[in-house]
Amino acid sequence: MRGLGVGPGRTAGRVFRMAGPLPLPDPAREADPDRELGEALRALEAVSAELAARASAASDPAASAILEAQSFIAADPGLLESVQENVTAGMGAAHALDAACAGHREALLAAGGLFAERAADLDDIRNRAVAAVLGLPVPGVPDPGHPFVLVAEDLSPADTAGLDTRTVLALVTEKGGPTSHTAILARALGLPAVVACPGAMRVGEGTWAAVDGTTGEVRTGIGEEEAAGILRLAAADRLRQAASSGPGRTADGHPVELLLNIGSAADLAPGADAEGVGLFRTEFLFLDRREEPGFDEQVAAYEAVFRAFPGGKVVVRTLDAGSDKPLPFLGAAPEPNPALGVRGLRVARGRPGVLDTQLDAIAEAARVSGAQPWVMAPMVSTVAEADDFAARARARGITRVGVMIEVPAAALRADRLLERLDFLSIGTNDLSQYAFAADRQHGGLADLLDPWQPGLLALIAGCARAGLAAGKPVGVCGEAAADPLLAPVLAGLGVTSLSMSAPGLAPVRDALARRTLQRCRDEARLALDADGPERAREAVAADR
Repeated sequence: MRGLGVGPGRTAGRVFRMAGPLPLPDPAREADPDRELGEALRALEAVSAELAARASAASDPAASAILEAQSFIAADPGLLESVQENVTAGMGAAHALDAACAGHREALLAAGGLFAERAADLDDIRNRAVAAVLGLPVPGVPDPGHPFVLVAEDLSPADTAGLDTRTVLALVTEKGGPTSHTAILARALGLPAVVACPGAMRVGEGTWAAVDGTTGEVRTGIGEEEAAGILRLAAADRLRQAASSGPGRTADGHPVELLLNIGSAADLAPGADAEGVGLFRTEFLFLDRREEPGFDEQVAAYEAVFRAFPGGKVVVRTLDAGSDKPLPFLGAAPEPNPALGVRGLRVARGRPGVLDTQLDAIAEAARVSGAQPWVMAPMVSTVAEADDFAARARARGITRVGVMIEVPAAALRADRLLERLDFLSIGTNDLSQYAFAADRQHGGLADLLDPWQPGLLALIAGCARAGLAAGKPVGVCGEAAADPLLAPVLAGLGVTSLSMSAPGLAPVRDALARRTLQRCRDEARLALDADGPERAREAVAADR
C-alpha cells in the first residue's frame, strides 16, 4: 500500500488497529430532559477539563497548543447551545452530543481552510463525551503488550500526543494529509508515519508489516525474520544520524543551513544542534486572546528567542492569522472562503496598528538583546505588498527583511521581489494548497498536496534561481524541509536553508552529508522530470 510519508524513518512490527467509535444506545427510550441535559453538559465539561490537563502536561509545544485548542472547542458556547436544542427536541444525552458534534463538524468542513483542520477534533470530543455519558471507557490506543504498528482511520490530537513511543513503532492512517495534526505530532514524536493510505484498516490484526515513513510505502505479508532485519537497519540509521553533528553540508562541503521551526522560546529543544531559527511563528503569542498582546509582552517574548541564539540567525514571521486562524481581538467578519480571504499580511489592510506594534516590539527586542533578526511577512502576493512591508520594517531599523512565498503569484515574481528584499522563505504547505487549488485539510486530495509534486518543485526551483541570480538566500520552512529523501533534492534546486522541527534535523543532516552537490542536482533533475509525485519519489529513491 502507498500513502504519504509524513514521519521519516522505517520500521516493522505487528499491526493493531484503533477501536472504532462507541455505538449509540436505543434512541426510543423515555428521557427526562433536565437529567439528559445535565449529563451531556457535565460530559462536555469533563472532556474540556481533561484535554486542558493533557495540554498542560504535554512536553511538546505543538501538542500542547493543539490540545488546548481542542479543549476550547469542547467548551464552546455554540456547541453547548446545540446540545441543549437537541435535548429540547427529545434526544437523550448521547444522541444530543452526537448530533451537536456532527453539525458543528459539517460547518467547519464547509468553511474550509484551517477551520476544516479542527473538524476531526469534534469526532474525538464526541467519542469522549458519549463515553462519559454511557459510563464506558473511551475507545483508544490498543495495548497488545509488545511494540506494534498502530493503524487507524484517523487519530485525534489527544491520542497522538499521548502515544508511548516505546511501544508504538509507527503510525499508519487512512485519512489525513501532510499538514494534519497526525502528521505534525508524529514528526514531533519522531515516529515513522504514513497518512492518506487507502486500505490500511483492512489489514488484519497481528499482521506483520513494514512501514517506510519517508517513501510512504506500507508493505504487508512480510515474515518475522524480515521484520527483524528491517528493525536492525532502522537502528543502524538512528545510530548514524545521531553521530552526525555540526552545520548542514553536502559531502563536498556545500553549505545548507539547518534551522528550527518554533512558536516560542519554550520550543528550543536542548541539544537540537540547529544553526538558528528559520521560522519563529509569532502567532502563538496571539492565539485565544481577547485583547492584543501589549508592546512590553511582545518585546519579552521576542527577546527570549533572540538571546537563545546570540549572534545566530533568527527568522521572525510576523502575525500569520486572519479568518482562517480566528483571533478574537481582530474582530474579523466571517468570510465565505477564509483560505482566500484576509489572512497573513492582509490583516494589516484593516488593522495596520497590529503590524506596526509587532514591528516596534521586534525592533526593541533586537535593540536590547543586540540581535539582528531576519523579519518576514506571510501571504505576500505582489511586489507592492512587499515594498510596503519592507518600508515599514526598515523604518524601524530592521535591516534583514523578507517575505514568505506561499502563493504562485509571489513565486513567479521572485526575481522582482528580491530586488526589494534580502531573502525569501518558501512555505510549501500553503504553496501546495494554492498551486493545486486543493484544500490542505482535504484528505481526499492529499496526493495533490504531496511536496514531491513536480509542479511545486518547479515553483521552488524558480525561486531558488532568482535567489542565486541576486546573490540572496532562499530557504524552505514548510514540512517538505524535514523529508530526508527530499532535502537533497531541495538543495539541488538551489535552496540555501531548510527549517524544521527538532527531530528532523539529524536525518536531514545525514542525508545531505552522504551526497555531493552534483548528486543533489542530479536528483533534483530526476524529480523535476517526473510525471507525478510517486514517480518523482521513486526515481530519486532508485538513484540511491
